Amino acid sequence: MEQCKIKNLYNLDETIAAELMLQAEYPWELLPKISNYIKELGKKLPKDKYKEVSENVWVAVSAKVAPTACINGPAIIDEEAEIRHCAFIRGNAIVGKGAVVGNSTELKNVILFNKVQVPHYNYVGDSILGYKAHMGAGSITSNVKSDKTLVVVKETNAKLETGLKKFGAMLGDNVEVGCNSVLNPGTVIGRNSNVYPTSMVRGVIPAGSIYKKQGEIAEKYEKSI
Repeated sequence: MEQCKIKNLYNLDETIAAELMLQAEYPWELLPKISNYIKELGKKLPKDKYKEVSENVWVAVSAKVAPTACINGPAIIDEEAEIRHCAFIRGNAIVGKGAVVGNSTELKNVILFNKVQVPHYNYVGDSILGYKAHMGAGSITSNVKSDKTLVVVKETNAKLETGLKKFGAMLGDNVEVGCNSVLNPGTVIGRNSNVYPTSMVRGVIPAGSIYKKQGEIAEKYEKSI
């Protein structure tokens, strides 16, 4: 499970939540801590750069928030982020610098690193998305198993009990998720990997991979010039 560790998924220079990310070995261990961390961090943010627009909701002065967006606290919207028309942030959300939360996208208990894009009809719950991760239109994280049992992270020859009933997906830096894909509970996708559109994904996807379908994962390669 080495590739599931925070140090192998994320560049901590690209999030305002770096201090929180240093408190665990695996990223899902931090999901229950997001709410309190936001409340503590929000009070320390420079008042010339961030405004507390409502209780426990801090929005950077340079961020763009559509008047039709709904942001419930606790939440931090970092500098130059864009919250578009009818976005719904249910709470416990950190939206990184330059990130985009788009039309009808819903967030709940998440950390979006800098430059993350969830721009069209996405649901992201109980998840952490790394630097420049992108979810195509209609792609979602499914955060509760249908039988309501606790989520287990499964790799080829190993598994880890998380103790969590709600756990969506952990996306490493620069992950691309194709349109209308479903990331099942406990999905972990390594850095620089791509997921084909309309995929149903579960388990651990290695870094630098192309996920085509269950059981068919190709390793990326660089074309020679």
